[in-house]
Amino acid sequence: MLMMGLVAIVGLILWTEFSRLTRKYKQVGAAQAVQVMNQEGSLVLDVREDSEVRNGKIKGARHIPLAQLKTRLVELESFKAKPVLVYCRSGSRSAHACSVISKAGFQDVSNLAGGIVAWESANLPISQR
Repeated sequence: MLMMGLVAIVGLILWTEFSRLTRKYKQVGAAQAVQVMNQEGSLVLDVREDSEVRNGKIKGARHIPLAQLKTRLVELESFKAKPVLVYCRSGSRSAHACSVISKAGFQDVSNLAGGIVAWESANLPISQR
């Protein structure tokens, strides 16, 4: 029984590491996110729910909730070859969004690790509208 548990845990660790090494987007911290945002023609994409956005967002961010992302990808076509920074509250939903848009052919995709929580912790500005 213990050996089966060990094999399962090792398998999960290997799968997680394989997924991390083969993903097509970058994980960036708040300071690196600012650098991405400062690149010519970049897009900042907020994938949080409407109720979360009311508390503020990164200035200039385009809001498309994660549940609507696949159907609204056509709105982002002009950014396929440009830097795209995606964020949510904590970084997990935006990681999923990064996978979706990377598979759709976007070339330079970054996920804000820690999401808007990390952004606020770094004392970076939040826009109320």
